[in-house]
Amino acid sequence: MSADATSPESDSPAQERNLVLDEIEERFEAFNAFRKSDGESADAILNELGATDSVDRDIILELSAKRPLGHPERFNEAHSMAIRSLEVLDRNGARSVKIRGLGPASPVVAWLVQLVTRFIVRNHQRTLIDNVRRLYARREANCLPDDPVRRDLRRARLHANIVSEGFRRNPLGVPTFLIGGAAFSTIIGSVQRTLVNSIDSRWVRLLIAGALFVLLAAASWVILRGAAVARRRIALTTDPPFKALYETIGRCGNPPRDQARAFALYSLILLAAGWLVIPVGVALSLI
Repeated sequence: MSADATSPESDSPAQERNLVLDEIEERFEAFNAFRKSDGESADAILNELGATDSVDRDIILELSAKRPLGHPERFNEAHSMAIRSLEVLDRNGARSVKIRGLGPASPVVAWLVQLVTRFIVRNHQRTLIDNVRRLYARREANCLPDDPVRRDLRRARLHANIVSEGFRRNPLGVPTFLIGGAAFSTIIGSVQRTLVNSIDSRWVRLLIAGALFVLLAAASWVILRGAAVARRRIALTTDPPFKALYETIGRCGNPPRDQARAFALYSLILLAAGWLVIPVGVALSLI
């Protein structure tokens, strides 16, 4: 038996080709080669990889992207614009809202709308910078040691870490705000039950129920108006720059959305409670 046939060196290339890493890379390369030119072949590769729906396809697309940045030549510019948009939103997003047509109540209502707007804007700022910070760290870790974009990602991550501290303040005090809202609802319910049980006049009960309905409807309007203002200001300020940033990073999904739609839903639920819960409660109390 010859020395070449038994030497470990002669077997090493074959052993290296049997690595799982090579198999994964071959499939990803084939998928990327056929993805735009041959849809059937790409689907066949997806089936081999276990992808059966659109979410699975997105997973394979993101896994098969080797480069830490999709458009490294534009990344610094997009990062700078995104950070600038956060600064502008921080300065203007929670500014006072003009409310007209409510007479002496206009300043009070404007202040309440501003509270809702500020709450949504401040939370969205913190969510954006935290998501970007984590994304930068992960893409930096994704870089090979000699990748030239590693320096840009490290610099951007350090900047994001520094500015993130400034977006952690909460002028509302979230626990106080939420607990206060829960306490307010509890107080209203207690007052309603007490009055319904203690007042014998049917007309007085109906008047109290009507007042509670007006209060809930007004709260619903304030929340809906504040959510609309916050959504418009966020759409003008941070939506386009962060969409551009995520595009230059590549294969990283979409930027996080704000809570404006959730607050709009809360306002509708509150209004529905005014229409349904209070009349039902009054009707039961009159039986």
